[in-house]
Amino acid sequence: MGGNGGSGTSAGNAAQADKRPNELLTSWFVRSGWSKGELARQVNRRARQLGANHISTDTSRVRRWLDGENPREPIPRILSELFSERFGCVVSVEDLGLRATRQSPSVSGVDLPWTGPQTVALLSEFSRSDLMLARRGFLGTSLVLSAGPSLIEPMQRWLVPTAAAPQADPEPSASRRGGRLSRPELELLESTTVMFRQWDAQCGGGLRRKAVVGQLHEVTDLLQEPQPEATTRKLFKVAAELAELAGWMSYDVGLQPTAQKYFVLALHAAKEAGDKPLGSYVLSSMSRQMIHLGRPDDALELIHLAQYGSRDCASPRTQSMLYAMEARAYANMGQPGKCKRAVRMAEDTFADIDEWDEPDPDWIRFFSEAELYGENSHSFRDLAYVAGRSPTYASLAEPLMQRAVDLFAKDDEHQRSYALNLIGLATVHLLQREPERSTGPAADAMRIAKKVRSERVNTRIRKTVDTAVRDFGDLADVVDLTEKLAAELPETAEAV
Repeated sequence: MGGNGGSGTSAGNAAQADKRPNELLTSWFVRSGWSKGELARQVNRRARQLGANHISTDTSRVRRWLDGENPREPIPRILSELFSERFGCVVSVEDLGLRATRQSPSVSGVDLPWTGPQTVALLSEFSRSDLMLARRGFLGTSLVLSAGPSLIEPMQRWLVPTAAAPQADPEPSASRRGGRLSRPELELLESTTVMFRQWDAQCGGGLRRKAVVGQLHEVTDLLQEPQPEATTRKLFKVAAELAELAGWMSYDVGLQPTAQKYFVLALHAAKEAGDKPLGSYVLSSMSRQMIHLGRPDDALELIHLAQYGSRDCASPRTQSMLYAMEARAYANMGQPGKCKRAVRMAEDTFADIDEWDEPDPDWIRFFSEAELYGENSHSFRDLAYVAGRSPTYASLAEPLMQRAVDLFAKDDEHQRSYALNLIGLATVHLLQREPERSTGPAADAMRIAKKVRSERVNTRIRKTVDTAVRDFGDLADVVDLTEKLAAELPETAEAV
């Protein structure tokens, strides 16, 4: 026993000698403003939410992490989530100087197999666990956001042609015939997806998210039954649209890792459906999320993937939307020349819509003239912020934003977009040092926010009011707006 003990001590000393302070983790920790005790308490709280009740962290354990000790899972994942939430951007396990342990693809990461059966299995597993965790009240805590090469490289495989699927048996046996869907049943699934999308536009992501996830799970059950090839492709298309919508609703209520996982699965399903324009739309949603998370370089990569993969088949409306998102990415990267060029391309391509012979799919019909004006005005607004609150770019944004607001005011179906553009108009007026003009749109946005279950809307209103208070806090109109915010806007949006 004595020999074994001595050997262990030598190994421990060697490990201690090799261990170096974790400068990356220390940097994030210092900038967070947390004490070691506060970080330990947050880790313990998140671990309990995950069901990892065996974890009991204290200040001495946090000190050892900073000194170079690499904690076991789920600690690195929890630290990634906590710092990402603190800073409002993706802070990966690697960014913290920690080694990530390998997890199953269904739980972590985005590098998933590009095959039909595994796509169905992962969709089924993830939607089922989502529904179960939502009922327990801690949805999304078992996921980590991917960014940079770990996100972009797997998504590039969307461009790789899929091997031809074996031909389905044209006349299944009697024992298999019961799983076949009729045309009316398929049409009902498609119309239900349209209805869910309308509800999201009117009411925000917080009201019907769980219903969409449940419908997605039902569709994956159908995909596991024998169907004719044409029916299978249509079911994959429905699954892709529902997964994208579930991701969009999750994004809207602040469940960012959950949203990204649904987007990735939606892209896989769109590939199985052979629907390149739908795949490009999914990538645009992922791009928008990356802009929101402060990763415009990733957003641009995703948009270029979308454009390249659908350049020969996407409608002018879809291409215009992709150009508008490209402009947003360039704006947030501080590249005004490329941003302006993408804005012009979005406008010019939108003008070609009437010459397109085929009807647009429902998922892109949201991209109206109002949305075009709104996206392009937000690009100029974002440029203004990146350029140090430039009034020049704000002046370019104002007429476009005002036009978007005027058009959305006549549109009862897209209330969330109306609220977001009202907030955008308020921020433009603040950039122009015209606080009196900002309070009206901000107050109107609050009125709509009471009807729309969107944490994204609520957060943007609060940030806009905070900016007004910081820059013009003594102004009576701003004081009134602050009081209105406290009285009318709910503090949190329930994520369901």
